[in-house]
Amino acid sequence: MTVQYRELKRRYQLDGADQTVKHLSEALHKKHLRPEDFSIRDLAEALVPDGSEWVRSLDPRSGGMSLMEGSDGVDMTAFQNIASQVVHAKILDAYTQESFVVSKLVDTVPTRLDGEKIPGISRVSSSDSEVGAGMPFPRLGFGEDYIETPSTTKHGFIVPVTKEAIFFDRTNLVLRRAAEVGEVLGLNKEKRLLDLVVGATNNYKWQGTSYDTYQSSAPWVNTLAANELVDWTNVDAAEQLLAEILDPNTGEPVLASGTTVLVMPAYRHAAHRVFNAAELTYSATGSATSTVTANPLGNYTVAESRLAYRRVIASGEPAADAKKWWFLGDFKKAFAYMENWPITVTQAPLGSDAEFSHDIVLQFKASERGAAAVIDPRMIIKSEG
Repeated sequence: MTVQYRELKRRYQLDGADQTVKHLSEALHKKHLRPEDFSIRDLAEALVPDGSEWVRSLDPRSGGMSLMEGSDGVDMTAFQNIASQVVHAKILDAYTQESFVVSKLVDTVPTRLDGEKIPGISRVSSSDSEVGAGMPFPRLGFGEDYIETPSTTKHGFIVPVTKEAIFFDRTNLVLRRAAEVGEVLGLNKEKRLLDLVVGATNNYKWQGTSYDTYQSSAPWVNTLAANELVDWTNVDAAEQLLAEILDPNTGEPVLASGTTVLVMPAYRHAAHRVFNAAELTYSATGSATSTVTANPLGNYTVAESRLAYRRVIASGEPAADAKKWWFLGDFKKAFAYMENWPITVTQAPLGSDAEFSHDIVLQFKASERGAAAVIDPRMIIKSEG
């Protein structure tokens, strides 16, 4: 779509900065406009007062004022606000790309704390829930239960817009840098989550004691060895193990839906065959007959991640074994991303030292702060080949 810069300037003057930026942000979010539709030079010429003159003044041969002198007396607010939305949209696109699978499988939990103690209520006594006519309701005893999430960390980069980028209209260069910032920040978040999912790092702290996410004995068992994903029986084995895990407070089975599966790239087609087969044929050992039935696994969501495979290898697992790992469970109950603030783009004030020393006219800082946390490892099963 071609951007009408004269109309954009008119709307900015009539509707004001907040309304114009809001409409532009919505258009970018809904993909009615793309960051690539904009020209950084055309934006400057349209939105900076006497913009064409100002852009020409960026060329030292023009004989105009220096960059510092020009910026001091020029209202660049409109240009800065609109350019910020364009850069933010490009960063966000790269930050939320489809390759970051686990970031979409887990919940993001807003928090204002740098690591927190999340309380729960554990039942410490049980009573018959039946209440006779005219009889008082029994009181149920409660005890303290809690988990502690790790400290959050801040991650970010700066996207500079130089004099040359505006003068030579190097919009693609600015957007490429913005995309790199978004991708690196998104990749960093995804790797932190994946390291928890595959068990490379462990930060589950329950009632003051730290535990590894995956256990092969008490207090819970959520690891299956020699369970390569070949057919429905391997899925059944993982489901049966999940069904055996009990809530430590109630003694009841954990309430996990267990309908999400994460596989390595080498088993993408195997997973498709297992979970999307139209029907299954089952023959018991030594049986002379076979049973044909509809596939009961159609309610599963299956995701595959190249990054997960690389994180398993980085943890020290041989590649031949790493490719056979897969995970089944309720990812939203097992893990979370504790977020102080989402990906945010802020603008540097005009007239900074960087403007004089590096010819940087605008600077946009992208940052996010959060921590990947294990919420309840009893909700996930790890299967190895």
